[in-house]
Amino acid sequence: MSNFANENVPIRTSAQIETLGAEIICVGTELLLGEILNSNAQFLAQELAALGIPHYYQTVVGDNVRRVQAAIAIACERARLLIFTGGLGPTPDDLTTEAIADFFQSPLEERPEIINDIAQKYATRGRVMTENNRKQALLPVGAAVLSNRTGTAPGMIWEARPGLIILTFPGVPSEMQVMWREVAVPFLRSRGFGQTPIYSRTLRFWGITESALAEKVAPLFDLTHPTVAPYAGKGEVRLRVSAKAGSEAEAQEAIAPVVAQIQHIAGADCYGQDDDTLATVVGQLLQAAGHTLSVAESCTGGGLGSLLTTVPGSSRYFWGGVISYDNAVKESLLGVNPDDLMQQGAVSSIVAEQMAQGVRSRLHTTWGLSITGIAGPDGGSEEKPVGLVYIGLAGPENQVESHRFLFGASRGREWVRWLSACSALDLLRRRLQAG
Repeated sequence: MSNFANENVPIRTSAQIETLGAEIICVGTELLLGEILNSNAQFLAQELAALGIPHYYQTVVGDNVRRVQAAIAIACERARLLIFTGGLGPTPDDLTTEAIADFFQSPLEERPEIINDIAQKYATRGRVMTENNRKQALLPVGAAVLSNRTGTAPGMIWEARPGLIILTFPGVPSEMQVMWREVAVPFLRSRGFGQTPIYSRTLRFWGITESALAEKVAPLFDLTHPTVAPYAGKGEVRLRVSAKAGSEAEAQEAIAPVVAQIQHIAGADCYGQDDDTLATVVGQLLQAAGHTLSVAESCTGGGLGSLLTTVPGSSRYFWGGVISYDNAVKESLLGVNPDDLMQQGAVSSIVAEQMAQGVRSRLHTTWGLSITGIAGPDGGSEEKPVGLVYIGLAGPENQVESHRFLFGASRGREWVRWLSACSALDLLRRRLQAG
């Protein structure tokens, strides 16, 4: 038996347990080495929040029985729902179930229904189940099977002691997510979890910094129902407005006026909500106006076109583009004046404007959008540093404009390219919304 036997962990009263929440324990040395991204923790955290289940801690531990048991000992002190991912496979380093059973001094028993399920799944693939797969059929006595219809490794649902529930999932994200939604969520609801879920609306912003937006809406951060929380990522800023309520309608009634207030304060800097992206919003605006778009790209190398075409149905308004990486392509396909290229350089306001005009004219679209810049890591100068980008926009009344951006070099080439493509979409969005 391990040194973390259950008599060393105090059993809490029902009242004490009710004040505790869930803890996510992700098992896998590959997570500690940074070989894979821990997307399971992110998914589960979002799901727990949506259910209104308190969640205060996450733990990542390697494939080591003693360390997993040390994590369990700590988690038992501060959570009533332990959610494990990883370590349920057939290989020797898959030891999550063994570590849990040993910690709670429960024998393991082989479940024939799991053996049959694994064998059938192998047979449908024209293969024979190997002996080491029998390990996946071992569960602590009294544990229920948490079925896995998309993979071979089942999990378990086990009330290891009164008031302490353990759920285990394989580390494969696609399998874990199906198991969570189809089996775990109904079980948790049946046990009284998620009775007052949290509902949220996320507002998305581009063209304003997190600090500037926070200053504008500062008084709203003091609200307790609903709550307002900021967070940033990949160049955009987001505000999440959340309310805990017995029904979605009740929560949205509390959320709506705060959302409206933020939108009024932020104005055009707020580009969308929830699952909106700059590309989807631009697409909706183009379709609503009956307009079409073409793009000319230099430093982004097709990144802008890629963002636009991730949206299903984008062919209705996006007609195509030109990747004009070399100056000869700018001249021959886009009609950029060679004298301007010689005198002003490819990264300049006048070239960005001519690229936008050229692609709009040649592809016969309502709008032409262009990007030219220095993504780095080299190629910059004192006059034109790495991160300098010009975005051009040509419109339906032959109007043309260009905007200068300095994104800097500290975060690398791909960061400059990403900001350039998104800023181009944002420029067009603002023009379309302004009418």
